[in-house]
Amino acid sequence: MHLNRRTVLTSMAALAAPVALSQGWPSKPIQLVHGFGAGGNADVIARLVAQKLQDQIGKPVVVEIKSGAGGMIATNAVAKSEPDGHTLVMLTGAHTVSAAMRKTLPYDPVNDFSFISTVTAFPFVIAVRPDHPAKNLTELIQMAKASAGKISFSSVGVGSTQHLVGELLAGSAGVQLLHVPYRGGGAPVQSVMAGEVDLLIDTPTVAVAHLQSGKLRALGVTHATPWPTLPGVVPVAHTLPQFEVRSWLGLAAPAGVPVSIVQRLNAEVQKLLQRPDVIQTLTLAGSAASYSTPQAMQDMVQSDIARWRSVIAQRNIQMEN
Repeated sequence: MHLNRRTVLTSMAALAAPVALSQGWPSKPIQLVHGFGAGGNADVIARLVAQKLQDQIGKPVVVEIKSGAGGMIATNAVAKSEPDGHTLVMLTGAHTVSAAMRKTLPYDPVNDFSFISTVTAFPFVIAVRPDHPAKNLTELIQMAKASAGKISFSSVGVGSTQHLVGELLAGSAGVQLLHVPYRGGGAPVQSVMAGEVDLLIDTPTVAVAHLQSGKLRALGVTHATPWPTLPGVVPVAHTLPQFEVRSWLGLAAPAGVPVSIVQRLNAEVQKLLQRPDVIQTLTLAGSAASYSTPQAMQDMVQSDIARWRSVIAQRNIQMEN
């Protein structure tokens, strides 16, 4: 095959472009997008990461909120952005739940992203009001078996991670629980404290203050071992062997970002997660610093999607369009 000079030069330029792009990164401010409300867990963690990353790379890192549709608006915007490493998304565990719950998405939850690293990991707390008759998880399961479908649990919405954790708990225990969804905010906690719903299933960030004040009483934590910010709370796995659920936040970029930029970002995340002030802030928020390689984060996303799809099928949960 004959190659003329123009073809050779064009091919060389195409090969050199990603290298040149990565060598000049970052060449402008970085936009860190997330899809949840101001002041929420994703927002707090995103702003923490943005500030520390800005300190390390010497370029502004600006947090932008594109809320709605369980984070999908933000995720879709980043998936379709320029893959130059200057637009990132703070994904949450909702990314995998949405992929499992919805029949269609405007993006591929795995192939449309260059995964960088997880940032935090955290379990869920199962709690009741202080005067609830169930003194532990075993008693709660016994109550649920004696009155099928009458023991209720709250969540921040149909198809939320909290919803699926509740369904997984019911399936693992062999009981039927009544799901009572709310539209986020403080409504789920308030409904449990008021005695309108039996169980709260939520993050330590949401539950810890109410547990410490005595307004809630924990029955279990979904981590395999005791969680540092929940002293004395027994893992659910002590009652239901091998039961474990954790959620996470992590950074990703659009697919096609040069590998060298992904590797640089990964190294920067690893560095900032080793900072004592970052570790302390994450701990106070009820989560733990959780670094991963890009491949490990991608594998985790794929595994979580498969797990939630299995829960949805087993519990006959109706998928959304």
